Amino acid sequence: MAVNWTPKSWREKEIRQVPVYPDQKALEAVEDSLRAYPPLVFAGEARRLKKELAKVVDGNAFLLQGGDCAESFAEFKADNIRDTFKVMLQMAVALTFGASQPVVKVGRMAGQFAKPRSADTETVDGVELPSYRGDIINGIDFTSEARIPDPKRMVAAYNQASATLNLLRAFAQGGFADLNKIHRWNLDFIKDSPQGAEYEAMSARIDEALNFMKACGITSENVPQLKETNFYTSHEALLLWYEEALTRQDSLTGEWYDCSAHMLWIGDRTRQLDGAHIEFLSGVQNAVGMKCGPTTDPDELIRIIDRLNPQNEAGRLTLIARMGHDKVEDYLPALVRRVKQEGRNVVWSCDPMHGNTIKAETGYKTRPFERVLGEVTNFFAVHRAEGTQAGGVHFEMTGRDVTECTGGARAITDHDLSLRYHTHCDPRLNGEQSLELAFLIAESLKKARDDHQVSLAKAS
Repeated sequence: MAVNWTPKSWREKEIRQVPVYPDQKALEAVEDSLRAYPPLVFAGEARRLKKELAKVVDGNAFLLQGGDCAESFAEFKADNIRDTFKVMLQMAVALTFGASQPVVKVGRMAGQFAKPRSADTETVDGVELPSYRGDIINGIDFTSEARIPDPKRMVAAYNQASATLNLLRAFAQGGFADLNKIHRWNLDFIKDSPQGAEYEAMSARIDEALNFMKACGITSENVPQLKETNFYTSHEALLLWYEEALTRQDSLTGEWYDCSAHMLWIGDRTRQLDGAHIEFLSGVQNAVGMKCGPTTDPDELIRIIDRLNPQNEAGRLTLIARMGHDKVEDYLPALVRRVKQEGRNVVWSCDPMHGNTIKAETGYKTRPFERVLGEVTNFFAVHRAEGTQAGGVHFEMTGRDVTECTGGARAITDHDLSLRYHTHCDPRLNGEQSLELAFLIAESLKKARDDHQVSLAKAS
């Protein structure tokens, strides 16, 4: 743990991307309430995630992190949670099948309510109001009343996160994730797509393997791993009043854990070395992530790594590259090379969403599928060239049949965006586009594995 760290030591540092609450007494009352609430996750679960991520560092597992850009109160429905979980399972199976290695599944769920913004205010028709910063802070409606930061929203976010986690745990451990039910995971709109046909073909091959195992006496009844899965939650640790209030001291180890999620990350706008967000995450023992963009300096990156992970613990720190499809090869190699030279144990993950947002001619923000795929492809190419491990991907996605990102096998156009554009902030991949990416990534992982085996054979 950082020297002289306490859950509230971040308050002594400069902080960015947070609201100014007009009623401090109301804020303090909410904080007091949250401190008395049960933790959303547990220290033992957070430690288990770190162990799984340590395997990713060694190249023996792959990280799949995905979910909503910004969870909303209005879209909170059990079916939406179920459908996103289904797509995550489908993607994980495709990746596992292609790469022949386990997939660590981490959702951007049960806490991804706050969003950094490029400006403190926005202007519409000559009216200037505070920016919408996520449902945990203020409302999306463009009115003076809705845009006032309200600390009571933190309680609503906690309650929604609690209900979401309850459902996710039931899905992950209650039999829904049983590999024998793999065909039932097919969502209706994926079932009739090209990815649906490919998924069904893969499912049939898995069924053959399961039938063989059953004949050998290996079933989901005596091997729990076949009917259960580990599923973790994560979000950007942006609203530090909320994070501090849900930080607990583990009774077994005496260490501090942020019990709002299993994994927390720092965004590209809040990664100042002496800032409040790095100060806070330097002291909790969760797995943590940090976004790296084109402005990330290699020397500064090493200093931040040493601040967040001074023991160089494998699985503690994930570096999430978000460059833009046309900037990956210009900026990522220097970061990867420096981290490798310094011997730092990190997971390298690719966020191909945030650097590829454009405005369509129709006025909607969107992300072209080919640019998203291009960033992932270039990310893998850089790691192959540097002899390092491309450890994971980080998507903004949903299980709903939305039309927010253009392209993909269905060739969604700019004019299709208005059909089902439901996001509260940034555009998300729909389930079909997400599964398409998973199959393409699986092919890359399989090729990398085959090339490695050929190299080993030649060396021997």
